[in-house]
Amino acid sequence: MRLPTTLGLIILTATLAACGQNRSVVNSSDILATGTRTDERELADPERTTIWDIFSANNAEQTTNVNRYLWAASLDVLNFLPVQEVDPFTGVIVTGYGTPPGGGRQYRATVHISDPALAARSLSVALQSSGGSPVSAATTRAVEDAILSRARQLRIADNKF
Repeated sequence: MRLPTTLGLIILTATLAACGQNRSVVNSSDILATGTRTDERELADPERTTIWDIFSANNAEQTTNVNRYLWAASLDVLNFLPVQEVDPFTGVIVTGYGTPPGGGRQYRATVHISDPALAARSLSVALQSSGGSPVSAATTRAVEDAILSRARQLRIADNKF
């Protein structure tokens, strides 16, 4: 009973110590010609980002570089496949195996939307078959074309030419 408590206290102490600020002695080389220290300059840098920038409201458009029409069209066209993972921040959709309507072979798909533009270069589809046999490039191209066509239909229906 004492060993887990002792280990827990050591881990807690190490965690709290890691959260502390590193306050070292200021050397003359740390002071710039403007009279500010280098760490103060880093904090004032407008290009500086942290993990907490994800949660700020004004950066929502900067972190999400996914075309919403391609995203919705991908989910719509591949609706016969069970969705396993989605990440709207990186534009990745991973599905499980499923059989397309009127088909006898099972497929799984991984879709990556890499750009906010509604263009073919923004969309990448990778298909796998359950039997281990390769999926033809024509089949993959047909799925990409179906997603692009559906995305254009959604955009036109949204009246945003």
